[in-house]
Formats: sequence, structure tokens, C-alpha cells
Amino acid sequence: MDSRVAVIAILVHNPDSVEALNGLLHEFGQSIIGRMGVPYPKRGINIISVAVDAPQETVSALSGKIGRLRGVTAKTVYAPAEKLEENH
Repeated sequence: MDSRVAVIAILVHNPDSVEALNGLLHEFGQSIIGRMGVPYPKRGINIISVAVDAPQETVSALSGKIGRLRGVTAKTVYAPAEKLEENH
């Protein structure tokens, strides 16, 4: 299965979902390259970006599970596959 590099952008509007979100990120930890979180109290949200390197099915599964959390929005951007192959 080919691995893909992607970034999952996450907006957390409901602080009660943070524990479940952290559980999912831990569950998929082997695929995570790194993550950055920025609190934005002015708007009452947390902005998180998670860089991953995993098969597309794994990335989609993680993003989908995150997006189903109450008060959490997630969108995924994939790096072009052909660009990655050219560098190898």
C-alpha cells in the first residue's frame, strides 16, 4: 500500500471533545509526523494541524473519525503523489 503525505487541519469548537481527539491522535500515532496546536481564545477555538505519512485509507479513516467528534471540524490536504516519487 502506497504511503501519502498529508496535513489534517482541525478546528476544535467544543473543549469536551479534546480528550477523544487526543485519543484518536494517540491511536494513529505511528502515522503522525508532527502536530502543532494554536489556541485562539478570541474566537473560542483551538486550531490544530497534524502532518501524517500513511496510506490514503489510514489518513481518511483518521480524518473521518476526527470529523465525527462533536464540535470538531477536520479537512485533509494531500501532497501530490507524483512530486514525492520524483524526489526518490
